[in-house]
Amino acid sequence: MHHLLAFSPEVAAARAAGLPIVALESTIISHGMPYPQNVQMAQEVEQIIRDGGAVPATIAIIDGRICIGLAPAQLELLGNSPEAMKVSRRDLPYALSQSKLGATTVAATMICAELAGIAVFVTGGIGGVHRGAETSFDISADLQELAQTSVAVVCAGVKSILDIGLTLEYLETHGVPVLSVGQPGFPAFFTRESGFKADFQIDTAAEQAAFIQTKWQLGLKGGVVIGNPVPPADAMPKDHIDAITQQALREAELGGVKGKQVTPYLLARIKELTGGRSLATNIALVKNNARVGAALARALPARRTPL
Repeated sequence: MHHLLAFSPEVAAARAAGLPIVALESTIISHGMPYPQNVQMAQEVEQIIRDGGAVPATIAIIDGRICIGLAPAQLELLGNSPEAMKVSRRDLPYALSQSKLGATTVAATMICAELAGIAVFVTGGIGGVHRGAETSFDISADLQELAQTSVAVVCAGVKSILDIGLTLEYLETHGVPVLSVGQPGFPAFFTRESGFKADFQIDTAAEQAAFIQTKWQLGLKGGVVIGNPVPPADAMPKDHIDAITQQALREAELGGVKGKQVTPYLLARIKELTGGRSLATNIALVKNNARVGAALARALPARRTPL
């Protein structure tokens, strides 16, 4: 076992019994939603995964260890600690060596999940190429992680605040397959359709597992994006969310918001401009992803002995 990993009793028992495990990130708790909805969402998502026949493993950096699975008190700590670091690949050594409280991004969660031998990871949406990246070079580390770390990521696509077309081009260049569930179109987080197609539509957990296994058996390292659209009843009208996104982007630019602060700022501002509707949609899509992720974890046999 890797000396920096600390497994919760629930996850340790699941590992010993060979039960399916689903990784969950923690920046959605610390930076993606307000308190107390963030903690409530995290608890409900974990329960959905249990009800789906798998074991949830929310990942965070606490007291110099990579915690794989969190106790209720740890979820509460993350959800109500403004000082929690947003930890990506670059930040992991600092957060661990300095014993900082850290919430893991998609990239960092993938790294930690692979260290722990967990093949399936559920999140809300992945990062991507930011608008204007041709001059700013603002491209999420999530995309490079998907190119090199072998974890399947179930998401509701990428947020409409990003350049979705360039994000998909980047993933194609780096050989990352993009699947969609239930439709040929790639979802756009708050809305079911982005206007772009996924590479392949694969609807069932068994078929998704066969695809992922085949990829890794070929020696093709790297992740797989599984785009699972938000349920129709919870989706937001595309024209409405696009207009609000444009307004939030303009305000962020005028306010000089940059780097890691862009996404939290935009999500908070979009929540204000939609009167809270975007938060409800965000919570609904994460829960929906948890159901798909639990089914996939059950369909995927253990692919390697965890470290």
